[in-house]
Amino acid sequence: MVLPRIPAKKIPAALIYEIIDGKPIYYKGYEEVVNGTKTIEEVIGSSNLQSTIIEYLLMVLFKSIDLTKYRVLTNETGLHLSKKNNLSGDIVIYDKSVLPVRSADKHYISVPPKIQIEVDIDAYLGAFGTPDGYIYTKTDKLLQFGVEKVIWLTSESRKVLVATKDENWSIIDWNKDIEIVNGISFNIGKYLKDEESPFA
Repeated sequence: MVLPRIPAKKIPAALIYEIIDGKPIYYKGYEEVVNGTKTIEEVIGSSNLQSTIIEYLLMVLFKSIDLTKYRVLTNETGLHLSKKNNLSGDIVIYDKSVLPVRSADKHYISVPPKIQIEVDIDAYLGAFGTPDGYIYTKTDKLLQFGVEKVIWLTSESRKVLVATKDENWSIIDWNKDIEIVNGISFNIGKYLKDEESPFA
């Protein structure tokens, strides 16, 4: 994969969303900031639907997960995979023995979460070409880093990718019950339907 060459001096560092193989991945819409038609704040925030889905997943998790054993982090958690790879996570679940609260500092986390959940795509696709190209590249990186399970919801397709290392990945309709961990499941299609969302 060859990522596009962009004159970095023209692009504010705040528009860098992730770094993959040493190349900056910019926020979707960064071009509009560079040409002056949007502000940085207009492109780095989550959409209403994306925030709603994340809210629902957090409600499911905090209602059922054993918080004496696990930590649930959100807000684009920064992950330092290696010298040239810094990724973000919409929701990451850690075993407390791996990432105790006392380990918190002002740096990206350099140990893999047990589970990572992603909702939609905030990155400019560039040389990835398609959403799948970006999703699969990032998912592979996370699994190689040591993440046990990656769950990726896409609202446009209303599908959920469930990926684990050394096993076949599954694409599941988001109207199905999908397990996160230890029997804790979500069904985003049902939730949105129950809440009378047009995206159900």
